[in-house]
Amino acid sequence: MDDLARTLTRLRGLRPLPRIIVADNGSHDGTAERVRDEFPGVRVIRLPENVGMAARNLGVEAADTPYVAFCDDDSWWEQGALSQAETLFDAYPRLGLIAGTTLVGPEARRDPVCDLMAESPLGTAPDLPGPLILGFLACSAIVRRSAFLDAGGFNPLLHFGAEEKLLAYDLAARGWGLCYVERLRAYHHPSTNRPSAAWRRRIERRNNALITWMRRPVGDCVRAAGGLLRDPVAAAGALRRLPHALSARHTLPQHVERQIRELA
Repeated sequence: MDDLARTLTRLRGLRPLPRIIVADNGSHDGTAERVRDEFPGVRVIRLPENVGMAARNLGVEAADTPYVAFCDDDSWWEQGALSQAETLFDAYPRLGLIAGTTLVGPEARRDPVCDLMAESPLGTAPDLPGPLILGFLACSAIVRRSAFLDAGGFNPLLHFGAEEKLLAYDLAARGWGLCYVERLRAYHHPSTNRPSAAWRRRIERRNNALITWMRRPVGDCVRAAGGLLRDPVAAAGALRRLPHALSARHTLPQHVERQIRELA
């Protein structure tokens, strides 16, 4: 809750003041009550269990604004970033998602992912305000609400880990543009209350295989299955989810598949 309190304090200091929605992901430590007591005006959606990143879907559905900025409990936006994003979404009708610059820790280090996005080989489309991307960091992303809902939001099958990739694919498949805008900045002070890096790598390995099985050509699916052989725990988790993944399978349009291969 201390991380969340810091984030909410920062967000409530922005001008103009944004509408703030907290999706409480099945906590049992009094977080929801503290938010209601200490941050009046912040809407809390309390979930009975931890549904992972899909909790963001409920927040977007509950929003009454055309654009929604995501934050983790340990990240927040720089003053002026949200107003600038609103101007860009108004000016570029095909723009579905903006990835901002993530500044990590008290020293405000650029997350290495930002450099990859800034140097995207996909170039910049004339009807978008920055380099085209097919991935992003959720803690520093802003979406057009209608585009997010059109693409189905974050897939609950993945729970946590690499979920941004699948949403990026689905947005692009629906014709929405995703781009990186360097001047929009968010701060991320990583919480110490997180699973280990090894756990996260294993979950991402599992979810990357699931995403491949849900969206990519058969040859890629075979290679993804082979890659799991080196991690029996990730393989077991993927196999448990395989029936649901295959039931949601549909391949991507050719132009999106070409972009994926160009990025690879």
